[in-house]
Amino acid sequence: MSPEIVSILALVAIFAIATVLPINMGALAFVAAFLVGTLSVGMTTDEILGGFPAELVVTLIGVTYLFAIAQNNGTVDLMVRGAVRMVGGRVAAIPWVMFAVTALLTAIGALSPAAVAIIAPIALGFAARYGINPLLMGMMVVHGAQGGGFSPISVYGVTVNTIVEDEGLPSSPITVFLASLFFNLAIAVVLFVLFGGRSLLSRRVDAHAAVPAEHAHGAEVRGHGAGTGPAVGGEGDDDVLPHTPRVTLEQVLTLVGLATVAVLALVFDLDIGLVSITVAVVLATLSAQQHKGAVTQISWSTVLLIAGVLTFVFVLQEAGTIDYVGEAVTGLGVPLVVALLLAYIGGVVSAFASSTAIIGVAISLAVPFLLAGDIGAVGVVVALSVASTIVDVSPFSTNGALVLANAQDVDRDRFYKQLLAYSGVVVTVGPLLAWLVFVVPGWL
Repeated sequence: MSPEIVSILALVAIFAIATVLPINMGALAFVAAFLVGTLSVGMTTDEILGGFPAELVVTLIGVTYLFAIAQNNGTVDLMVRGAVRMVGGRVAAIPWVMFAVTALLTAIGALSPAAVAIIAPIALGFAARYGINPLLMGMMVVHGAQGGGFSPISVYGVTVNTIVEDEGLPSSPITVFLASLFFNLAIAVVLFVLFGGRSLLSRRVDAHAAVPAEHAHGAEVRGHGAGTGPAVGGEGDDDVLPHTPRVTLEQVLTLVGLATVAVLALVFDLDIGLVSITVAVVLATLSAQQHKGAVTQISWSTVLLIAGVLTFVFVLQEAGTIDYVGEAVTGLGVPLVVALLLAYIGGVVSAFASSTAIIGVAISLAVPFLLAGDIGAVGVVVALSVASTIVDVSPFSTNGALVLANAQDVDRDRFYKQLLAYSGVVVTVGPLLAWLVFVVPGWL
């Protein structure tokens, strides 16, 4: 059996096993890279490890370490409270605040599941208290996370841009970011209209009742009985923070640190991973005891996932699999159809598996026909990125599961069916819309 076929079968096996069993896909990919590389392709272990994405791993470690510190010292809570109070008690604005805050968190480097895990309990607590449709609120959080997820300093953004640059494709990090942001923003507008947002426009609450106290630090929401209906004033609001706690010096320094990372990475083109680690270490040094456990909060499972998958992708390249698939796909003779098929593959598989891993594989498979120049590379990259992430609303994905787990005062079975139905619509329509918007017009 040829190395190309062996590697494709190994890829299918990786996704199948990771879907059925709770085994990290990155670990499976490392095993596949080792076995396929040595037994079928004839590579040495040193050659296999030559594909290890060291720069990307450092970036992942750096940004998640820095974000863990920002979460521990209350900077994230500070950002949420400030954003909610800015709307002046307008109930209709609260879903948009949750969208914006989650987008901001992922844009500055938080992993999408981490941002959703922090904001979803707060958002769904608001939904229960103020009578907001929980499906609307939960999906606003998830689409916010995906909207900010492709900034040039985010995990998704760095992953996509690294692959694109390494493959010699036309690169436009800002275009990828803004395209994903506005696509998810458009979905959020439709959600707001269809799921009761207009009925919230005339309602106001006490502007000081910002964050339910039991949810202020991102803990899982649990039902708390009475008092969860719509509120129209501040009296009797025993489960809210009556005022904003004083801003600490460490929180100010953390905000300065986050801004510094953005400036040094975007303006001066310094390595974001090394810059993030440097800022994180400085902040940790200022309060060493408080942050001694921050290293354990680095998303090591995601580091393993991405490192393993991209190492296996390197083996696929060495085996000639990428060219093999690319030639087969190009043989269809219709690049637009190829792009649509890859978008659906990314969307369907990502609804059950890791979006980060799927993005890497989908873009790598698209490389050969993109290099031919018959279709806009940036548009296809954007479409594949969007199609592979908007489906994270699925209850089988981490983000969708977090929304389901934190829904408050709802019939959980009914809410699960609503979430499943919505994710079915997204999986069916989302890749097609991404293809129609970003690929067919040829404007990217």
